[in-house]
Amino acid sequence: METKELVTSYDETNDVLSGKLTDKNGFAANYFIGGGIFLNTDKNNMPVSFYIGEASKSLGVDKKILENPHIAVAIDSDDLEIDFEIYVAYDKIFKLKSSNRFGFEISELWDTN
Repeated sequence: METKELVTSYDETNDVLSGKLTDKNGFAANYFIGGGIFLNTDKNNMPVSFYIGEASKSLGVDKKILENPHIAVAIDSDDLEIDFEIYVAYDKIFKLKSSNRFGFEISELWDTN
């Protein structure tokens, strides 16, 4: 699994968790993968960022947990499925399996450390 640098932001007032790869700017399209999660892709249809509205509710955790600066996202996909996992301080807090309707195949860990 390739590791890439992630920068995240949690807006407690609006309960929004978002993150993007540090070496990427903007996105070309966004896809709803389920659980309130959107993956944003670049012009090559590769994921570069994510957005989660109502994050504490969507992820089933307290808002205080999402304020932790150490967030990691694991994305592992093949031509059929996407496995999307979120970790806070090395603890897995969320896992989602979704059908891969988007055409990308990757195995990446996006990490703030």
